[in-house]
Amino acid sequence: MATATTTTGTGPDTRDGLSALLRNRALGKLLLFAVFAAVLVPLALTRWSGTAWPGALTVDLSEPLGHASDWIIDNRDSHPLFTYFFGYISNAVVLSVRGVYLLLLGAGWAGVTAAAGLIAWRVAGVRLALTATVSFAVCGLLGMWVPTMQTLALMVVAVTVSVALGAVLGLAAGLSDRLYRALRPLLDTMQVLPAFAYLLPVVLIFGIGVPAAVLATVVYAAPPMARLTALGLRNADGGVMEAVASLGATARQRLLSARLPLARKQLLLGLNQTIMMALSMAVIASVIGAGGLGDRVYQALASVDVGAALAAGLPIVLLAVVLDRVTAAAGSGLDAPGTNRFRTGWLGWAIALAAAVVVAVAGRLAGRLDWPESWTVNIAEPVNTAVDWMTAHLYSGVPVIGGTADWAGHFTTWILDPMRSGLQALPWWSVLLIVAGLALLIGTWQTALTAVLAMSAIGVLGVWKPSLDTLSQVLAAVAVTLVIGFATGIAAARNARIEALLRPVLDVFQTLPQFVYLIPVVALFGVGRAPAVAAAVVYALPAVVRITTQGLRDVDPSAMESARSLGATSGQQLRQVQLPLAGPALRLALNQGVVLVLAVVIIGGLVGGGALGYEVVFGLAQGDLAAGLVAGAAIVCLGLMLDRVTQPTERRGNRKGA
Repeated sequence: MATATTTTGTGPDTRDGLSALLRNRALGKLLLFAVFAAVLVPLALTRWSGTAWPGALTVDLSEPLGHASDWIIDNRDSHPLFTYFFGYISNAVVLSVRGVYLLLLGAGWAGVTAAAGLIAWRVAGVRLALTATVSFAVCGLLGMWVPTMQTLALMVVAVTVSVALGAVLGLAAGLSDRLYRALRPLLDTMQVLPAFAYLLPVVLIFGIGVPAAVLATVVYAAPPMARLTALGLRNADGGVMEAVASLGATARQRLLSARLPLARKQLLLGLNQTIMMALSMAVIASVIGAGGLGDRVYQALASVDVGAALAAGLPIVLLAVVLDRVTAAAGSGLDAPGTNRFRTGWLGWAIALAAAVVVAVAGRLAGRLDWPESWTVNIAEPVNTAVDWMTAHLYSGVPVIGGTADWAGHFTTWILDPMRSGLQALPWWSVLLIVAGLALLIGTWQTALTAVLAMSAIGVLGVWKPSLDTLSQVLAAVAVTLVIGFATGIAAARNARIEALLRPVLDVFQTLPQFVYLIPVVALFGVGRAPAVAAAVVYALPAVVRITTQGLRDVDPSAMESARSLGATSGQQLRQVQLPLAGPALRLALNQGVVLVLAVVIIGGLVGGGALGYEVVFGLAQGDLAAGLVAGAAIVCLGLMLDRVTQPTERRGNRKGA
């Protein structure tokens, strides 16, 4: 009996111990990684011993994509799909943009400037009204009034369509779990796919011109509206929704009277993000005939004219700052107490509209529709003079520290070349193992599987070697961005004065078009991979600094007070309390830095960055659908892999819960 009792007791204990071991998350990850390695490594060593991706595992898409491109070109003017569907869309876009542009020109510079100031006053008060008025006036002073109106007309139409499309998709995703799960990968792809990659199919269908530029902008700018609309609807207060349902409201009434009002802030944030992303496309869309300010910047890039690029880039920045502040103020003022009803009510709107009409009519009667030529200021010449001086004195020959060209050369020789050679020298299966291991460290086995499949897809597409070249540039740029960004963010979090000084600089850097970064960088560093990395660092740095600063400031004050009461020094508080507690924010900063760096490293293909960026740009320039789309798809896979490898676990958990 004793023996039976012992045996009976041992069985459950053993099973419990085994269950505890299997429930151990770290051990589970290790076992999964070991199984994956045990299956892959022997197979790879016996069948594919080289470093390059095996040719037997690649799929050549050039022939089917070439046939698709030829069919589109041959049937674009005759097939009913183009004449009766895409043709109507193209005509509608052209008429809409032309109508808005003629309205802006008809209102004149005085009417448009007054309308901008009055709208800002109606939404946010006198200070922002002055900012908006001065910003539009500066656009005229720089001699960019007509290009600014062209860009504004295109943005009005593109943002309207993006908001409408994003709101419809977000509404569907917010009300249906199935549609939400189905739309997430689509929205991920739309945001990760580089603009140059989907410019090519849009151009094939619509040709060079405004319709292609508007629709490419819509594809890029609609996802934030869809995401934030779905988020706002899905996160509606459960208590309020239950109360409305208990009153017998129908599904439509619950949507109109509860869900949408509760999601107002998220909807306005979606509008804000859509406007920002549409403006960031202004320069890229100029490649396919958008015109306006983007075309001026693009032409300046072609001739390395920093002054002309700055003169055209500043109005884009000013438009972005004004629209960002107005939409942000509209969101923050929804529930603000003590709001002036005269300013925000219908009477305020009526007075603003009447005043704008009076100013516009007065301008027409005075014959002052166009910005006076005598009121313009040419900043291109002094800027170019300053750049020439910097190039002459900083490009090379600087005592002790060397010139910027020397820095670029050393960075390429000592960092970029070894990283590229090292990655390309690794056996392809070892790269997959490294990706799986890194993804398992911070995520789940699903995360690792997604990352490995994304990296494998790059090899299947036949662009393994250029993808590793791009990856080396991204990793180098991210490393530099994190070193500078974390140090700056820590300084800003610990000193309010430094943060106040940095805020306007970060605002400008975040709103300045990506192309504009390339011009002074090329002037100082020359052409090559190093300038592309430098431009990516400048573009990604503001987001890393902001997230790091906010994460450190959000650390629980009681934890900081406890550390101080125990006699911890300032450095100890930072190392032992703030940085560990701000870990999720720091990992999010890493993730966002990777995504932003990847976006600009691709554009760096225009200035000698090579690799996938060059393949995409070459495909667009030559009309080669296969080269452009394959390289674009590889960039999507690379971005997906990097996102999964660097995405914070807490963030993924929150998404899952949502």
